[in-house]
Amino acid sequence: MIAMITRRGVPDFATLAVGAATQGRNGMTKGTRGAPPLSRGEMQNLYVQIAELEIDPVQLEDYKAAVEEQIATAVSEEAGVLVLYAVAERENPSHVRVFEIYRDTDAYRSHLESAHFKKYKAATAKMVKSLKLIQATPVVLGAKDLNGHDMERRLAD
Repeated sequence: MIAMITRRGVPDFATLAVGAATQGRNGMTKGTRGAPPLSRGEMQNLYVQIAELEIDPVQLEDYKAAVEEQIATAVSEEAGVLVLYAVAERENPSHVRVFEIYRDTDAYRSHLESAHFKKYKAATAKMVKSLKLIQATPVVLGAKDLNGHDMERRLAD
């Protein structure tokens, strides 16, 4: 998996989302505008989950630093981690959602056993007031980069 890292060492999430690419007859990648989303067959093995967290507001900045480090490490070191997006509610920033896509269940299990994830869990144990994990089934996955172009598919290593 390819991950772009910003100057601050944080992944550029736009490069990590699942999009689609097309190839010409010569094997060169054509422009990807209008490329189709993943097929149902391609999506059936993905492990998709949404984590709903409530963070202690007093520790919110420390939590953000911890989750930033965890996500940057996971997407750069784990081939099976395809997407990790952490977002906060605008009106209630201590309510955080993490959208997760893994290549398959084994990749998710491997992520849970990684040293960086265990470090994150230990560091944030007293910051997280509640956690709810919601397993999801992909319906359609697609994304654009920050310039508004469809993104290249990044499922293969």
